[in-house]
Amino acid sequence: MATGRIVIALDGMGGDHAPGSVVGGVALALEKYPDTDFIIYGDSSRLVPMVEANKAFNGRVTVQHAPSSIAADAKPAIALRTGRDSSMRMAIDAVHEGKAAAVVSGGNTGALMAMALFVLRPLPGIERPALTSLFPSRRGDVVMLDLGANLEVDSDNLVQFAIMGSAFATAILGNRHPSIGLLNVGSEDTKGKDSVREAARMLKSATAQPWKFHGFVEGDDITGGTVDVVVTDGFTGNVALKTAEGVGKLYIDFLKRIFESSSWMSKLGYLLAKPAFRTLKERLDPRRYNGGVFLGLQGICVKSHGGMDALGYANAIGVAHDLVKHGCIETIKTELAQLSAMFGNGLEEKV
Repeated sequence: MATGRIVIALDGMGGDHAPGSVVGGVALALEKYPDTDFIIYGDSSRLVPMVEANKAFNGRVTVQHAPSSIAADAKPAIALRTGRDSSMRMAIDAVHEGKAAAVVSGGNTGALMAMALFVLRPLPGIERPALTSLFPSRRGDVVMLDLGANLEVDSDNLVQFAIMGSAFATAILGNRHPSIGLLNVGSEDTKGKDSVREAARMLKSATAQPWKFHGFVEGDDITGGTVDVVVTDGFTGNVALKTAEGVGKLYIDFLKRIFESSSWMSKLGYLLAKPAFRTLKERLDPRRYNGGVFLGLQGICVKSHGGMDALGYANAIGVAHDLVKHGCIETIKTELAQLSAMFGNGLEEKV
């Protein structure tokens, strides 16, 4: 666990509502994380007045001018080549140079992924970093990865994802013995691709690990909370994520149509159920789950959704803080080394 003050670098110009949402998110985060300081990179002519206007910042927030910013529609390759003086790149560089322990950005996802991979580099033994986030379930929050960074993976990648997901669950959810499931088309051992079955064999044979391998899980196990960590390839994970988001919106739309009908019974039912629906809305509030992480890099990089307000951005900051505080990167290194020793030449050499 990290001790002392934690410094987080922020892309002050990344996101639909930046820089206001960024500065507002910092104000909320400072109340919850008193051990944290912030460096905001961006247009100082806009950022400095905002920061100076908030007396509660009290020297814990500094602004570093960045001459440019990355456009939301910029191609990752072009952003990587031309964005060295951008707020996004400078915030990532701060982590690489040891000025900050983590970076948070609400900017262009592809550009952030390309820059973070180029600057921070994967951890030894990690071939492909994975996009990781929380998912609501009946039992509580569930960790899911990959959510779109790697469309095609092999068995070694899936095992690495499992290790990273376990470390994430420990840091963010406080679960010291998370259960892990491989997303598949069935729970039987004979189901699924060769890569998924081989990954299952490797995880089953792993001993003395802090996590527990549950086996194969199916789509309905995600929201059912059957396991704490759901592991899959980026193609499947992204489809599952977008489908769940769509079903949630559809469900809310159906409820609105029912209660907006002319029936007095419907209106009465809405009034009686209003407190319960308020609780449901808070439980499914996307701001609560904001903060996807590119796990597997030699530095913490958190992606905030571009459309988030201050509260959502503050939650993304919270993810970065907890990953640093609980030593997520060191945990991944340790568990990867232990697992590598079990497979002869080692998992690291296999990848």
